[in-house]
Amino acid sequence: MRRIPNWRNGRNITPQRVGFVSTRFAGTDGVSLESAKWAEVLRQDSHDCFWYAGRHDRADAESFCVPEAFFGHPENVWINERIWGCTARSPLVTRRILEMADYLKHTLYEFVAWFDPTLLVFENVLSIPMHVPLGIAATHFLSETHLPAIAHHHDFFWERTRFSVNGVNDFLDMAFPPRDRDLRHVVINQTAQEDLAHRRGVASHLIPNVLDFDHPPEPMDDYARDARAAIGLDPQDIMILQPTRVVPRKGIEWAIQLVRMLGNPRYKLVVSHESGDEGDLYAEALLHMARQSGVDLRFFSARVAGARGIARDGSKIYSLGDIYRHAALVTYPSLYEGFGNAFLEAVYYKVPVLVNRYAIFGRDIEPKGFRCPIMEGFLTEQVVAEVRRVLEDEPYRRQMVEHNYCVAARHYGHAELRRCLRSLLLEMEGTQSV
Repeated sequence: MRRIPNWRNGRNITPQRVGFVSTRFAGTDGVSLESAKWAEVLRQDSHDCFWYAGRHDRADAESFCVPEAFFGHPENVWINERIWGCTARSPLVTRRILEMADYLKHTLYEFVAWFDPTLLVFENVLSIPMHVPLGIAATHFLSETHLPAIAHHHDFFWERTRFSVNGVNDFLDMAFPPRDRDLRHVVINQTAQEDLAHRRGVASHLIPNVLDFDHPPEPMDDYARDARAAIGLDPQDIMILQPTRVVPRKGIEWAIQLVRMLGNPRYKLVVSHESGDEGDLYAEALLHMARQSGVDLRFFSARVAGARGIARDGSKIYSLGDIYRHAALVTYPSLYEGFGNAFLEAVYYKVPVLVNRYAIFGRDIEPKGFRCPIMEGFLTEQVVAEVRRVLEDEPYRRQMVEHNYCVAARHYGHAELRRCLRSLLLEMEGTQSV
C-alpha cells in the first residue's frame, strides 16, 4: 500500500477510507462546511471519503442516505417534543428512542459494509443531542466494532440552555460524548477542550475551523453578478450581510440596531441563512423589530446554498461566496459561537466585519491580531462611528481587510488543517499498532 509522506514528523501515513457520519451534510451550516474542508484536505493526501447522513448534497456515488438520521425526520421530532423541557419521559418514549437507535445502528453497519471505511468521523453526532437515537446508535456501534473513529465536536449540549432541562440525562451521559477507547476527540476551541476534560475526563485535539487562504477567491463572475438584483436591491443600495442562521444566539437584533443607528436608507440588511432546527419565531420577531425601526431587512436563504445550482422553480441558487462578494460589511453580533465561521468567511472574501466580542473570539481568535469594529454586548456611538468609517473610507477599509487576510492565512488556512490531521492520523495509527 502506498504511504503518504509526512515530512514534519518523519513518518508516513497509511491512506484511509474515511466515512463521515452526521444527521445532515447539506447547505451552509458549520458542520456541513467544515466536513467538506476536512474531506478536501484528506483527499489531497490520497485518502478516500464517504458520507452517511439523513440529508446530503454530496455525490451519490460516495454517499449513503438514511432519511431517519435527519434531525427533522418526523420520528425524531416526535421524540424531541417529549424529552426537552421536562425532567422525565414515559416508557413509550424510551422504547421509541431505543427502537430508532437500533434501526440506525443497523444502517451504520450497512454503510460500513457498502463503503468499507477504515476510519469514521462523527460530525457533531456525539456532541449535541439534536438526534438522540443517532448518538446512541453511534455509541453502540463503536462499542461493538472497535472501528477507529474521530468525534469532531462543534458544540456540546451543556453549551445550550435549551438542553439543560431534559428527560434523557442517562442517554446524554452515555453518548454525548461517549468514552470509547477507539474514539479520538477533536474540538474547535480552547474552552471546549477544557470543558470536555473537566466534564468527561477526556483528552482532545484542538483543530480550529479553516478556509483555503492559499487560494484567494476568484473575482466576481457573470453568474454571481445578478445576486443583488435577485435579493431585490437597487444599484445605489449598500448591502450589509448577516451570514448566519436565524437563531437567538446570533444576536441579529444588534444588526438591525446598527443599521438603524447608521441612519442611511441606502443600507439594506440581508440574512443569508435559514432558521434551522430552532423554529421561525425568532425570524418573525426580527421582521417586526425591523419594521418598527425602519430598517429594510431581507431573508434570502431560499436562494443560497453551499454550491451553485437551480431551484425547483428554475431560479438560480447562489453560493455563499456569491453573496459575500456583494457585501460592504458583515455583521457578526453573536452572543455565543463554537468558533466563528462567518468571521473567517468575511476575512476570506475581504469584507470588513463587526464582531460582538463573544468568549471564543476574545480568547482564541482576536489575540491573533485581527482588526475590526468590536462591540462589547451592546452598541455605542463610538462603535457605530467606526463602522461608518469602514463603510465610507475606502483606503482605510482596504488596509483593514488586507491585514486580516494575511493574519488568517497564517493561522487558519488549509495548511494548518493538514498539519493537524496528519498529526492526529499518525497518533491513531501508532496507537493501533501497539
